[in-house]
Amino acid sequence: MNRCVIVAGADIQDYGWAKSFLSEDDFVVYCDCGLKHMDSLGYKPDLIVGDFDSYDRPQIDVEIITLPSEKDDTDTFFAVKEMLKRGYQDFILVGVMGNRFDHTMANISALLMLDTKGCKAIAIDDYSQMEIVSSKTAFVDDSFSFFSVINISGVSEGITIKNAKYGLEDGNIECDYQYGVSNEVIPGQIAQISVKKGRVLLVKVR
Repeated sequence: MNRCVIVAGADIQDYGWAKSFLSEDDFVVYCDCGLKHMDSLGYKPDLIVGDFDSYDRPQIDVEIITLPSEKDDTDTFFAVKEMLKRGYQDFILVGVMGNRFDHTMANISALLMLDTKGCKAIAIDDYSQMEIVSSKTAFVDDSFSFFSVINISGVSEGITIKNAKYGLEDGNIECDYQYGVSNEVIPGQIAQISVKKGRVLLVKVR
């Protein structure tokens, strides 16, 4: 299946960066006030999801799922679950990191859920690209200024970081001590991050 792009309502300043990840073959879902990004991104919706408490329900000929305002899922989380039901396994989350820290954390948990389901998923904002690292080795090239390896789920064990300024061999990172912040790729190299047990959030900083 094609890739699914889910656009939420956090602010986007650099639309060029966001658009560099998208393609015409993507299935694009706008969540409620994520619709404010539609013209600047230049991609029409294939599906719109929301309770429309922060944006008027559009009058366009597109599939729309209208949600109740009182519900367990955020509009974005519902959209992720809906597209999982439809069989998508490759996701990009856009406009999901912003001023609402609670929504930001919920959207990071969506990355965790997608990883649990065996899906490929990244989230992007104006400053970074984020993904969960668990069973597969992840890579960071030297086009990124910095990268951070953050534990957001229990204890992550057997973490190895290669080709970076601060290497690590078979280390552990616990949630109450995040020492994997602001590492750097060795110029001309590609950093490698792997985890034997647990999961970490890899943040590639532009």
